[in-house]
Amino acid sequence: MATLKNYPDYSLYANAFGFLRQTLNFSPRESDADVVITGVPFDIATTGRPGSRMGPNAIRQVSTNLAWEGKRWPWSFNLFKTIKVADCGDLVFDCGDAAQMCERLEAHATGLLEQGKTMLTFGGDHFVTLPLLRAHAKQFGELALIHFDAHTDTYEQGSQFDHGTMFYHAPKEGLIDPAHSVQIGIRTEHCNTLGFNVIDATAANDWSVERIVTAIKEKVGNRPVYLTFDIDCLDPAFAPGTGTPVCGGMTSDKALQIIRALVGINLVGMDVVEVAPAYDHADITALAAATIATDILHLWALTHKI
Repeated sequence: MATLKNYPDYSLYANAFGFLRQTLNFSPRESDADVVITGVPFDIATTGRPGSRMGPNAIRQVSTNLAWEGKRWPWSFNLFKTIKVADCGDLVFDCGDAAQMCERLEAHATGLLEQGKTMLTFGGDHFVTLPLLRAHAKQFGELALIHFDAHTDTYEQGSQFDHGTMFYHAPKEGLIDPAHSVQIGIRTEHCNTLGFNVIDATAANDWSVERIVTAIKEKVGNRPVYLTFDIDCLDPAFAPGTGTPVCGGMTSDKALQIIRALVGINLVGMDVVEVAPAYDHADITALAAATIATDILHLWALTHKI
């Protein structure tokens, strides 16, 4: 009679509750985690197609395709032998209550940062970055922002809760310094009166990775850096599953090469947002987001632990 040990382990793609198959930890403040992952299933601030509230779960589920590697190519170390990561699940708030989401996310982030944790957050729409920046600025002071996106999100005509206004309000609140912040992949109309350094999509596609990374590092220097990646920075060919797709973006390969080359920046917080799986095809947008998030974790580990 066959025993269990005679059967191959098919559990790799099942019970994927935590990112990269990490066990969910609902007490992350008390854990020994270096990095805490939080999902924010919120999309009522979107001005495009809704659905990014389903993004955190989609990113977690597809991350099973990345979890089997001991050492992820092209990194030279095993991530989970280098840092400890806890996935605490999704932020809980009353559906439709944007103000409550802001309050709870800022409080959640503040508590984690006070305990010396670093955060990787999955949106949700891009508005979730604003309460995260408020918490990080309390801990680290005024931040430099590295912002991958098709849109600058510096529009002042939006409502109080709008995924296109965060980086208009953030400098006004003293959370980020536009002069030492860089926006990459922009390809929509904007007015740059706030003084952000913009590498638009034409430059992002035409410049070498080395030139882009040099420009980013020159601007952010040794300041504390918050990295936010809106998945619509990628061309819709590589990320169709998002609320506001814009043609003419970067390839996933080039975006990953840029992230991998940012070693040495003082990275203190990061998020990946705007995955809307209802518009995805074959999970390629969620997979791009999960891969970007995984490489950001490696970037943080290499900078802070190796």
